[in-house]
Amino acid sequence: MHLGVDFLKVVILAGGLGTRLSEETDIRPKPMVEIGGKPILWHIMKYYSSYGFNDFIICLGYKGYVIKEYFANYFLHQSDITIDLSKNNLEIHNSKSEPWKVSLINTGLNTMTGGRIKRIEPYIDDERFMLTYGDGLSNVDLNKLNEFHQKKNKFATLTAVQPPSRFGALDIDDEDNILEFKEKPKWDRENKSWINGGFFVLESDVFDYIKGDMSYWEREPLENLANDNQLASYKHNGFWKPMDMLRDKKELEEIWLSGNPPWKNWKD
Repeated sequence: MHLGVDFLKVVILAGGLGTRLSEETDIRPKPMVEIGGKPILWHIMKYYSSYGFNDFIICLGYKGYVIKEYFANYFLHQSDITIDLSKNNLEIHNSKSEPWKVSLINTGLNTMTGGRIKRIEPYIDDERFMLTYGDGLSNVDLNKLNEFHQKKNKFATLTAVQPPSRFGALDIDDEDNILEFKEKPKWDRENKSWINGGFFVLESDVFDYIKGDMSYWEREPLENLANDNQLASYKHNGFWKPMDMLRDKKELEEIWLSGNPPWKNWKD
């Protein structure tokens, strides 16, 4: 187990519709789609927890009640049970739970990503915090990410990755400052551009860059942070995989079943 540099709160965006994964998201929110029998949200939280980050704020929206039910009945999901119907008694065996504090915040059904972040501002208390998406896995070193953010002394740091060219691009200078944030541009497929991989470290100053519910975090807020020279990039060359479509879920499932998933750095 790793020890967190400090005990930052971790905000997870888990409210989107997940329309490109409709085969799964008709009945559950995308963060609850399972990899190896566990929601991808659980995998993300286990990863943060392995570094000592155990205080989570989950931004709910579409089918948020499914996530609430999961954590409200976490013991039932994780443990063996015996139910004595005649005595109306429930006995839990081999109970397992994580040292997590989980705040489940309804941030609206149609709220955009920036708006969801803005809505959890009262739960941050002017502190530094971490932010990630509820549908992506990585083996980024969270301690080094946090240390890098503190060294850069900017309002925001994002993890930059180099996957296939179907995402937005970042223009990064030699000192790892983000000069421009370009959302899904047209480019040469052979140009290995850096893109936003999530896994942010943020100062509470970023809330001032978000206007309201209809604000996309990936557009004006990040673009304006970059324009103000307040957005840094932590370059990650290791594993990173979002779950956008059914094929991504299948690939993550295969990686998990291989017995050596790159993001699993905890003991069962």
